Order: sequence, then structure tokens, then C-alpha cells
Amino acid sequence: MATAAILAGLAVSASIPAFAREQSSAPLPLAPWPASVEQGRGTLTVGSGSAIAVPAGDADAADAARLLADHVKGAGGPALSIASPSATGGTASIRFERDPAIAGKEAYRLTVTPAGAVISASGKSGLIYGAMTLMQLLTAKADGAAAKSVSVPVLTIQDSPRFAWRGVMVDPARHFQPIESVYAIVDRMVEVKLNTLHFHLADDQGWRFEVKRYPELTRIGAWRLPPDTGNGPREKTGGFYTQEQLKALVAYAAARGVTVVPEIDLPGHAQALVASYPELGVLGDRPAVSNSWGIFPWLFNPNEAGMTFVRNVLDEVMEVFPSQYIHLGGDEAVKDQWERSPEVQSQMRGLGIKSEDAMQSWMIDQFGEYLAQHGRRLIGWDEILEGGLPPSATVMSWRGEKGAVDAANAGHDVVLSPAPNLYLDNLESTLPDEAPGRISIQTMEAIYRYDPVPKGIDGAGVQHVLGLQGNAWSEYIVTPWQLQHKLFPRVGAIAEVAWSPAVAGTKDYSGFLARLTPQIRRWKQGGFEVSDSAFGVAFTPTQTRGAALDGKAIGVTLAKQAPYGTIRYTLDGKAPGPKSPAYGKALSVKPGAVVTAASFAPDGTPLSAPRRFDTAREAWLTSTSSTLTACPRGSQGLRVPLNADATANGPAYNVNIFDACQADDHAPLAHAKSITVSVARLPRNYGLAHDESALIGHYAVTTHGELVISAGCRAAEKSANAKQKEHAPMPGATVLASFPLPDPKTAPQQFTFTANLPDRPELGDETDVCFQFTSPLSDPFYAVEKVVYGEKSK
Repeated sequence: MATAAILAGLAVSASIPAFAREQSSAPLPLAPWPASVEQGRGTLTVGSGSAIAVPAGDADAADAARLLADHVKGAGGPALSIASPSATGGTASIRFERDPAIAGKEAYRLTVTPAGAVISASGKSGLIYGAMTLMQLLTAKADGAAAKSVSVPVLTIQDSPRFAWRGVMVDPARHFQPIESVYAIVDRMVEVKLNTLHFHLADDQGWRFEVKRYPELTRIGAWRLPPDTGNGPREKTGGFYTQEQLKALVAYAAARGVTVVPEIDLPGHAQALVASYPELGVLGDRPAVSNSWGIFPWLFNPNEAGMTFVRNVLDEVMEVFPSQYIHLGGDEAVKDQWERSPEVQSQMRGLGIKSEDAMQSWMIDQFGEYLAQHGRRLIGWDEILEGGLPPSATVMSWRGEKGAVDAANAGHDVVLSPAPNLYLDNLESTLPDEAPGRISIQTMEAIYRYDPVPKGIDGAGVQHVLGLQGNAWSEYIVTPWQLQHKLFPRVGAIAEVAWSPAVAGTKDYSGFLARLTPQIRRWKQGGFEVSDSAFGVAFTPTQTRGAALDGKAIGVTLAKQAPYGTIRYTLDGKAPGPKSPAYGKALSVKPGAVVTAASFAPDGTPLSAPRRFDTAREAWLTSTSSTLTACPRGSQGLRVPLNADATANGPAYNVNIFDACQADDHAPLAHAKSITVSVARLPRNYGLAHDESALIGHYAVTTHGELVISAGCRAAEKSANAKQKEHAPMPGATVLASFPLPDPKTAPQQFTFTANLPDRPELGDETDVCFQFTSPLSDPFYAVEKVVYGEKSK
């Protein structure tokens, strides 16, 4: 399936004129970049009321024309009307036509002359994508107000995708998303020619697909309690989609060239299933629907009753989703329950199966054959390689690229969605206002430069690379705003990689950003939340905190990720504008000044929100969760919200879930007489499976544990022996303060501790200070929200 798309892309890429890639000083505002662009002389003027002509009786062309008119209007372009060629007398400014000579259902040709624009394709998707390319040209400079007329350059575009699978995965299982928000994402996907919406509909935390034969799946399995932070349970949260809702979504997406691929995750991530129907579990217990994130032991039982259940579910899935592929998960299924089940072990002996991994392989093969009987194909995460890959299976590689390499070289189709490369729930930057997520930073540039054909796939294996997709797992995505923030604008980079030909030496990230900026503006005009992390301004002091507190001038450098746009700043507290001073070199300001900075495109369009850097003494004496680092015994892997189901976009805390400890590596102790620590109590809702032994427990010497604050902890940790580490949170470090933690059942979720610091003149500025919590591992988790060093004793 991928072969034709890849070969077509390579064939046309050789014809790309040198000027047509980003080398142009004013690149065409197209993202993704087409396979071939040839510009001519002159322009076409399209005004309000201009007609779009579609062939009589061609419903696909009429649909594509309506999409063009709707998206142009939504982005502030001229209002367009739709008519048949006979009604316009051949004078329509824009025409759609069928051309069977254009190979490929997604391929198209766009021809623009001073007399009009013609979109030609042999297939429905080609008509849609030609319409979206013309939409980008018609709305390149739209500012939200309806334009009366637009000039489009004369050109010829011949275009087809590099890959057949260009996808995004949305996960409503951990946090349910209203169906309307999914429609909105589909609308934005088509604009950049993404064609696959992978919909993760079942997991430990929720079953979101209505199965009429098994109503308990949604009556029980779709709802869970919020994780506890010590103050007791609250109302259940969740939801599910009816089959009628999903059929309507599938039809809506199909009209926009987007295929919805459903996922029912098996045999692991089945806790919601077993909570609904415990007889389908392995050992007979009935767990609650999970309200934690991670890996859990509950598996579905592969006996005849369990296999029949899945086949019945698949019958209803296939009735709702006409997609060629049905995703059956297969990931993170720890086999402990199967190992301890006499029934499963007996079944394995009867089948001649030697291992639990091979048992999963057998199960996947059975379902693959069942889907094949119905004209469908099974796809699963790369764990389905373990125990032997069923011949019918397609692999979605997420644990790096090895799964894709092994599967493709063995003759199986693959989709690349590796972690962390294409995990969009990962943070995009280290900016202090980043939304919660995994702290493995995945910038837009890293995604833009990702090659979805990994080294190690041999020549024959390349034809099995179907494409790639970005995944947005929703442990830390609660609201539609947060989902959009994670997806956009990085999906633009995924679209570019998936669609545009791979031509050596043509990658130009700055040029890509120039082309993507109009699309970002369209998304925003459509009411979408678009992250500005790539353009957001980061501030770095040029001196230590102590030097800043003692000095008469403060030095600060300004920087952004993206090599596009200009940083502009003010020193009067006002937001900068396109005419504010441009940043060129490190600033030197008087103590107390506030530097406010933002990025702007060459045309003055804001690329980021203004961000502030305060040089007042209080700011130098304050550390926040975003500036604290991990203690010596671990690393910070997550940025988490105050509550697991928080709908607010802050606060957020950088944490190491294996050890509740944070460090301030540059504490201004020479200036500090007292310390005030703001603390947050967070849910400890993590399923660690076989990694649970990595948790670091500390001996608590008060009822609920303590917060122990120590200086010089990094050096002390290195010199401590194993026995010392067993008994002391920070053995050998200088203890500055200790506070008993309050009863989590009665104390507020956020509280503060204050103490005077001991007189230790040997502890100067830039000393590392660790904040270690010793609460029992059965209690909620704690994190420091803010530290304020006082220059006077309390």
C-alpha cells in the first residue's frame, strides 16, 4: 500500500525546481510543501462572490468545493459561491474536474492562470487536497476580516503524498473528550493533508465505545473516580460515545479525506473491561475502573468465552468503522495473571504454546484471521512482535524504531510512531509555563527533521513503511484546550514529513516556519489553541543570583527555539509590539526592571505571547517548581497538574515519581536568613508494574512523614555509603529545616512552611539545597511549588 505513494513521491521530487523549495526569499505559503511547483508570471484575482464550478452529478467534487468555500470563509478569505459549469457559462474563477490520468487517489493538479484556477484529480481525496492547497493560497494574508479580493500567483502544482498513512492519535480513554472537540480536530487535519485519526477507545481508565451486546462496558467501564489526594473520593468522571455519534463522526471525517481507525486495546490495559465483566478476567476478581496512569496486571482471559466476546465486540466495531485497519493494541501486557492462572496454563499446553508472549501472538493471530474474513486488517503496537509476529499483522512501532525495522525486514507493513520522537504529549520546551506532560522535550524542529524510514530497513523493507503518526496520550490532557495545545502546531511538522518528498539537502526549518505561520494564523482564527513554545522567549541571567542581588546592573539574554522571527522587548512593563526594540545582544538593566519580550514574524504578526523577566530582589530570592531540578537519586520525568483531572492550565510541578525530592541548585544562602516553602499534595496515581521496586522509600520519624531541607546534598550523596542512605534522606548534608507533614485527610492540598535558617556562614550563594519528603509510599505524593528565601529572620 505504501509502495505507490513512496515511488510516486520519489518520481516527482526530481522535477522540483530549485527555487520552489524554501530557498525563495518569499516562499509560497504552503504547508505541507507540494511534490512539484512551477511558478509562472502574473496573478489570478479571486473576489467575493467568485464562482466555483463543479461537474454536473459529481458529488465528490461538490463536497470538495463546499470544503474550499467553507475553509476560505473561515480563514477570512473572500466568500465563494458554488455552481455547475453550465450555470457559470464557463467563466467560473475556480473549477474542479476529474482527470483519470492522474495516478493515485490522493494526487491532484492545481493549475492557476490569470483566467482561473483548475483543480484536477482522479479520486475524491485528490480533489479535497487540491482544494486545501488553493485555500492556503487564497488566505495567505487573511487577518480575520473577510477579504473582498485576493491575488493568487500563476503556477502549476502537481502533488501526491510521500506516505499513505499520515496520522494523529487521540486518546479519550484516560480523559474523555467531547465528540465536538474531535470534529474540530478533523477540520484542522484536512487543512494540512493528514488523513488518519487513530482513536484510542478503550483502556484501564475507561471504555468509550458503546457495545450494544455488552452494555456494562459503558454503564460501568466508562466511569471512574478521580485519584485521591487525601481528602476522600469525589464524583465519578468519564463518558462514552454512542454508535450513532461515532458513525456520524466517521462520515464527517470521510467527507474530509480522513479515515478513523478505532483501537480496542487487548489483552492488557483491560482493567475497565474486567471491572465491567469480571468473568472475562483471569483470576475472578473485580477491580475498579482505574484512576491511575501506567501499567496494571488485569488481562482479558483468552479462553473460548473471552475470544467470543472479542469477536462480538469486533462485529460492532466493524459496523461503525469502515476503516481497512482495526487496532487491537497489544502493548504493555504484563503476563503475571496468565502465568498464575491454571486455566490459561492448561490452554497453552493444549495449544502447544511454550510462553505467555507466544500466547499473545496466538491470540493476535486469531483476531487477525477473523478481521481478514471480514475484509479488514489488524494493526497493533510493536509488542505483538514478541512471541512471533502473526503473518496478518501490521506493526505500529512505539518503543523506538526497532519494532519497525524488524517487522519491515520480515515483510510486514509498519507505521512509525516512536517515543519520544512523535509523542505529542511530551513537553515542547523548558519554558516555565509549559502545560503538563512528559519531560522528554520534543520540539517542533525535532519532529520536522524526523526521518520515518529508519536506518536498518533494507531496500525491500522500505516499501512496507506505510507512514507515521503523532500520538497524544491523555494522562495529562483533560480538556479540548489542552489537547489542541499539545497537537498544534507540531502536527504541521508531522504533515510536512509525511506528505512532502524526501529530497536530500532541501530541509530548511526556517523556511518551513515561514510557510507554517499563515496556517497557525488560520488555526487561531478558527478558535483553536495553538502552542507558541517554539517561538516563546526564554530568559537566562548572565550572572549568579548572589551577584545579581549585590550588583548594580542585571544582565540577561533572550532566546527562542525557532530560527524564524524577531524577538522584541520592552522595559516599561508594557507588552511589546512589532515596532518595539529588536533584541540583538545581552541586555543590561537596572535592578527592579521588568523585561517583557515576544517574537514577531517579518510582517509584524505576533508569534508568541509576551513573557516577563522580573529583576526585582524578590524574584532573585524565589525559586519555582519549574526551576527546581531532580535530587541526586533520580531524574524528573513528568510535569503534573495539581489534580489528575484538573481542567485549569496551572499550576504544574516537575517531579520524579520514584522519589519525592526536588533540588534548588543555585540557592542564595549567603543572603538568606529564613525560608518559606509552598507545598502541594498530589495524587500518587501511577501503575508501575515491575518497576515498582524502583520506588525510593524513606523512614518517616513523624506520623505522616516530614519535609527535610538540606544543603550540600549532591556532594553528601556521593560520599555516603549504602547503609547511610538507608536511614537518612540526605546523609551527610547540612540540615537547614525539618517540618512534619500534616494529616492528608484533614489538611488543605496546598500549604506553606516557614523557618529561620541556621547560621552557617560556610554555605554561600549557589549552594545546592534539596527538599526531601519522607511520607509513606501509601500516602499521596508531595512537591514543592515555590521557595522564597527571606533576607530577614521571621
